[in-house]
Amino acid sequence: MSVHSTAIIEEGAKLGSNVSIGAFAYIGPHVVLGDGCRVHHHATVDGFTTLGENCEVFSQAVLGAPPQDVKYRGERTTLEIGHSNVFREMVTAHPGTGNGGGVTRIGDNNLFLIGVHVAHDCQIGSQCIFANYVQFAGHVKVEDHVNMGGHSAVHHFVTIGRHAFIGGMTRIAADVPPFLLVVAARGTRSEVRMVNGVGLQRNGYSNEDIGALKTAFMKLFSRKARQSGTAISERVQAIMDKPAINPHVLYLCESLMRSFAHGRHGRYLESLRSDPVHRNTWKPDEDQQLKIKVIGNGIVADEWHKNNEQSPKVVKLTAKADVGWAFAGWNGSLDSKANPVDIVLDQAKQVTATFTLQSTKT
Repeated sequence: MSVHSTAIIEEGAKLGSNVSIGAFAYIGPHVVLGDGCRVHHHATVDGFTTLGENCEVFSQAVLGAPPQDVKYRGERTTLEIGHSNVFREMVTAHPGTGNGGGVTRIGDNNLFLIGVHVAHDCQIGSQCIFANYVQFAGHVKVEDHVNMGGHSAVHHFVTIGRHAFIGGMTRIAADVPPFLLVVAARGTRSEVRMVNGVGLQRNGYSNEDIGALKTAFMKLFSRKARQSGTAISERVQAIMDKPAINPHVLYLCESLMRSFAHGRHGRYLESLRSDPVHRNTWKPDEDQQLKIKVIGNGIVADEWHKNNEQSPKVVKLTAKADVGWAFAGWNGSLDSKANPVDIVLDQAKQVTATFTLQSTKT
């Protein structure tokens, strides 16, 4: 064991064999460091934090400080880190909150480059690489073998599927499907671009499996598929209904269906949250009655009639296409091309607005 004379090791901390602690590092009283861990000078490991074997924490990284959540009231929560993780300079990772399950968990063999932030209650898999200043909001789930470019930012309650690749400076506000490459598009949007073929090859996936995923991608996300007028949930279901489906394609489809059919705002974990403050800010009756989905690039404005005595409720929907796109029509509980259009909520309804890319031909 090597501990610099200026390092502070609080009483109660548990250090494994062959641990190295640099100058002016701080190790809190409830910290557990596994065998072979290295904590460089001016790094901090605090709180109820456990690091597995052979982790390395570089200068000015802070692991285990109290979570940045206004609902946190000092309850005992933990940060659990597996083995062989590398935390470069100024990385921050916070423990969980009582409201979010109480645990932030990081798997094995991950690389966190300069300035990465892992917020409270995140669940990070194994064999991932996060480039400089990747930012995770609270309650994010990242599966194994994910690669994220620098300065990309992830909304809370998002799930990022395994073997996904996210380009630098990409804003992620909805679940990212597994095996796919997502990059920043026009404005603040992100878009699915292709199958992460290079990443899959490097991780030993066969040409047959990669080919099956590429075929599924074309049926789900190609321009022809988007302009078909068929809702993406229906396109996913059509693939799932086929016999002898490739298991990786099935996993892709199941992940998409969790987000579409059960998620909220494209985030499956959002539908599972138990946050009482958040729940009280919802309009439960209205939100349960009407779900709106969008295919293509555009938004839907919903104007609820103000007459509280009106029964059933009526909502005016207005589709607004992004530049270069056109509104194609409504389907689901509406079958219409009118815009705007009123919908009567005499029962729970689901509406999909489809936007198609305008032709560039003159």
